[in-house]
Parts: sequence; C-alpha cells; structure tokens
Amino acid sequence: MAEEISIEFSIFLIFTGAAVIATLALYARQAMIVAYILLGLIMGPWGLSYINDAELISDISKIGIIFLLYLLGLDLLPQQLWNMLREALEVTLFSSLVFCLVGFGIGYLFGYELLQSLLIGAVMMFSSTIIGLKLLPTTTLHHKHTGQIIISVLLIQDLIAIVILLLLQGYGKGGNILASIAGQLFYLPLLALFCYLFERYVLIKLLMRFDQIHEYIFLVAIGWCLGVAEIAHFVGLSHEIGAFLAGITLASSPIALFITERLKPLRDFFLIIFFFSLGAGFNMSVVSEIILPATMLAMAALVLKPLVIGGLLQMEGEKKSVSFESGFRLGQISEFSLLIAVLALESGFILEKTSYLIQLATLITFVVSSYIIVLRYPTPISVNSRLRRD
Repeated sequence: MAEEISIEFSIFLIFTGAAVIATLALYARQAMIVAYILLGLIMGPWGLSYINDAELISDISKIGIIFLLYLLGLDLLPQQLWNMLREALEVTLFSSLVFCLVGFGIGYLFGYELLQSLLIGAVMMFSSTIIGLKLLPTTTLHHKHTGQIIISVLLIQDLIAIVILLLLQGYGKGGNILASIAGQLFYLPLLALFCYLFERYVLIKLLMRFDQIHEYIFLVAIGWCLGVAEIAHFVGLSHEIGAFLAGITLASSPIALFITERLKPLRDFFLIIFFFSLGAGFNMSVVSEIILPATMLAMAALVLKPLVIGGLLQMEGEKKSVSFESGFRLGQISEFSLLIAVLALESGFILEKTSYLIQLATLITFVVSSYIIVLRYPTPISVNSRLRRD
C-alpha cells in the first residue's frame, strides 16, 4: 500500500489480526507467539504491506521487553532464588555449554565469522518460557514438581541472558569495549544500591501506606519500573537492565504478587506488538540463504536439548520419566534468543543475515516443539482427552 497507515489503524490490524490468527494457532495446538510472528510476516512490508512503518511498531514494542524484565525481577525472591540455583546450577551450566558449542560449530561450519558464530552458540543455550510453562498442567503433584525443575532451569538461563545483554550493550557503545563494560560494571552495583535504599526507605512505605488504593499501586509500580529504566539508560546501562533491577528490589515486598498480576496484561499487550514487529521486519528474500543452517540449528535444539537436559537431570537423581519430560518441554530455542538477536543487530555485533538465521531457527523450534509436547505429554490444550489437563 502506498499511502501512510496511521498508528491507530496499525494497532487495529495487529490486535484484530492477532485474535483471528491466534484462534487458528490454538486449533492447530500451537503457542500463540507463533501466530503473532506469522501475522507480522503477512501484514508487514514483505507480505501485504499493510504495516509500512515496521520501525515505529518495533520502537513501541520495546516497552514490552522492559516490562518483561521487570516482571522477571519481581519473580526472583532471594530465598527461592538461592534454593533453585543450588538445585539446577550444574544441569543448566553444563547443558548450556554443550548447546553453545553445538551452535557455534554449526555457525562456523556454514562460514559465519567468529563473533557471529559465538552469538549463534549463545542463543542456543536458552529455552522458551512461554512454551515450557504455558503448556504445563499444574493440577497434579507430578507436574508441579516438573514445573519446579523447568522454572529452575529457565531462571538460571535468564540470568545468563542478562549477562549477555550487558556485554552486547558494552559492545554497542563502540570505542574501547573493555572500558565500556567496566563502566557498566561500575554503575550496575551503584544503581542496585540506589534501588535497594529507595525501595526500603521510601517506596515500600508509600505502597504500604496506600495499599488499599489499587489504582495508586498500579501507577507507582509502572512509574518505578520506567523510572529506574530511564536512570539506567542515563548512566550508560540499558532500559531492560534497569527494569530488571527495579523488579528484584520489589520482589520481597508483600504486594509483589499483586503488582505482577496487574502488570501482566500490560506486558502482554506490548509483547504482542514486539513479536509482530519481528515478523514484520523479517526479510523474506534471505530465506533461501539461511534455510539450511536455520534448519540444522533447529534440529540440533529439538534433538539434543531433550537428551542432554533429560540425561543430566536423571544423573542428579530425578526419575527418568520426569527428567526426559522436562527435557522435551525445554527442547526449543527461546523468545529471549529473539530479543538477543535483535539487540545484537542493533549494537552492530552481528550482521542482519545472522539475526534472521536465529529468528528463523527459533520459529521452527517453536512450531515443532509445540507439536511434540501436545502429542506426547499432558497440556491444557491437548487434542487427546487423556492428555488434556488444566
């Protein structure tokens, strides 16, 4: 379409289209994230061109990533974090090393340069929180334990991803990379200390004083998230890291759960736009160049992750059935990998083709892994009544 499309019409297309295509995705037993990306492909510049300003949509969608990191921080209770780290640290670190080496090897095999291959290896380390948890029933004791294992592994993976985001940001500043990273390591603990002191002596007292006024709690929670994110950006860190710190400092608050539940719809609103923007910005003309390495990356994740994670969990004393079910539920590349691919491209760490390679491989694993889980294990959306559990 030649004429300029208004932002109002763009939002209409995104959410009305997402509602329709997500319905089809659920009938096909797919995670809805696949539907959002597919809709972006259809509506974006490489499809019907109804959305001709993918960059604007992408800028808006980044708010969703800020809220995603904020809520992740809110879920990290210090006591639980320590317990989960002790339970899953060895499994996650060893499996991450294996997947990183495999991803690096595939990238290097197909002629990608050293740094490009390193990032390809890095994104292979992460599994999808959306698929891992959304397809997990919680009504039986067995699956509550499986959920604890999956959350433990995903939690450590998320912390590793935070470190990678910090490194990418340091690289994106140019100049002396070591000096940039050192500067971030200097400001990071200072910002964390500021957040801790402000939360303890100011914020928590305000929240407890007016805890009956839900609108105020909602407003302060958003203001705290975006305020710390902006301070982080001002001192040279990223908005995402600031939001993560803002969440961690509120995690022990008695109203953390209330804030989490109230902000999830807002986060989901912007994340839908984020995944749509990934599809809209995907250059279909490069598919022929990346389809083979993307397929190999996807197949490596789909085959190796269940075997490696399942085997390691069994060595840690878990039952064989629980171990390999957990492995299959974690047997895909992550939406966090999509975020890293986008940020790495923006920082100049990787080429555009490498970013598209990661995105395509991730999407393939979403589709195939969802089918495997729905066909083999209990899920809330199983087509088989024997396997359908809430």
